[in-house]
Amino acid sequence: MFIRKVEPAFYDTDALGHINNTRLPAWFELARNDLFRLFTPDLDPRKWRLIMARMEVDYRAELQYGQEIEIRTYISRLGNSSFTVSQEAHQDGRLTNLGHTVMVHFDHDAKQATPITGELRESLEAHVHEEPAEA
Repeated sequence: MFIRKVEPAFYDTDALGHINNTRLPAWFELARNDLFRLFTPDLDPRKWRLIMARMEVDYRAELQYGQEIEIRTYISRLGNSSFTVSQEAHQDGRLTNLGHTVMVHFDHDAKQATPITGELRESLEAHVHEEPAEA
């Protein structure tokens, strides 16, 4: 599991005074960089070997300005050529958001999915974790 801390900026808030719902997908993407480095260590987009097939975010509680947010990133499913990245946002000791992103190991030249094998698969297996129980 990878953990990142985010300190919300004032501009992350909306008219209702809490963190805008559009910020979570951006923060989740930033936190996926740790996993992206397993595929492309220098994050060079010309060497990119992934595509996103699906993304969803469950909003369970409001996030507030002025309090740090912890984003936990792990793999909840590892298939032949795709995997699901699950991400949790926690603030003040409670789970506020849960996201799932399906990523596909992809050959951009051949325009097709490719199997995840060898050391790469082993590296990903080290980050497989179960999702939290439903609240």
